Amino acid sequence: MMAFPTELPVSRVPDPMQAPALRWGILGGGWIAEQFIQSVRAHTRQEIAAVGSRSQDKADAFARKWQIGTAHGSYASLVADDTLDVIYVATPHNMHHRHAMMALDAGRNVLVEKPMALDHAQAAEMVALAQRRGLFLCEALWTYFLPKFDVLQQIFDARVLGEIKSVHTEYGEYFTRDHRIFDPALAGGPLLDLGTYPVSLLSKLLGPARQVVGLKQDDPSGVHGQLSIIMANAAGNQGSMSTTLYGLTPTNAAIVGTAGTVRFGSEFNLPGPFEVISADGATRLHYDEPPGRHFEGLFHEAAEVARCITDGRSEAPQRPLAASLEMMQMIDDIRRVVEISWPAQD
Repeated sequence: MMAFPTELPVSRVPDPMQAPALRWGILGGGWIAEQFIQSVRAHTRQEIAAVGSRSQDKADAFARKWQIGTAHGSYASLVADDTLDVIYVATPHNMHHRHAMMALDAGRNVLVEKPMALDHAQAAEMVALAQRRGLFLCEALWTYFLPKFDVLQQIFDARVLGEIKSVHTEYGEYFTRDHRIFDPALAGGPLLDLGTYPVSLLSKLLGPARQVVGLKQDDPSGVHGQLSIIMANAAGNQGSMSTTLYGLTPTNAAIVGTAGTVRFGSEFNLPGPFEVISADGATRLHYDEPPGRHFEGLFHEAAEVARCITDGRSEAPQRPLAASLEMMQMIDDIRRVVEISWPAQD
């Protein structure tokens, strides 16, 4: 048996300020676009060069607010802008497929907000187009670009935990009734929003589900308000996930292996501490980092996208396209079991 390590690996994430500066076009002017712009401008040399919106008035207003040089009055005009190196798709998730396909069709590299699509079929179509055109495509699940997760990835790759037997995770937040998450027409409910973090961790560490069981509670708005599932992979190893839009939860996780366990000291998907504990409890290795605020680390994904595109790579190793497709398949499995459907799209 491999000896349990006496120290943790060091993060290999490069200085984001050293990433090559690309010209970005922002497709959509909502809240997440604003968080992205603030984070990227504060921590990288990336240039937010243009924004596209559904009307010229909306684009002009957003450009004025964020001091963006070019405002396009339609998404089609934005993706036709040959001065841009990459498009960040920041529209609601029920529109990701349509807008990412539009950008890829126009020959643009794309970073698309999570989840990249509504289902596996849509996501596979996006991946196929990007690969056919030789373009970069990535799902903006920013957690996996954090230095914290680079350290964890090295732990997983070295099989420090042994065989991963179970993963326990959850995520809940509170939302006011006017939030888009309560809108059935926008594929609302927590699964495609908060749920992408715990589901992605299950699919990343346990692989495809052989069995899924679960329950959901519907909200009077017409969306699912909360759900819980347990899944098992082909080896019978188990993962559990709960998500709710009714209130704040610890948003924590535990990863249990035959040789060790990872426990998080704060929200598992944000910057923050964790510890790696040997199976017998004799060794405890601490990763110390102040807990971070939601979305303050978005700049890490932007810097990595810039490095990948400059180097001619078509996907990011922190969030490979296969991982995005595996997550979408697990989401499809969960939807089938707890009977969640989306309105017709596109």
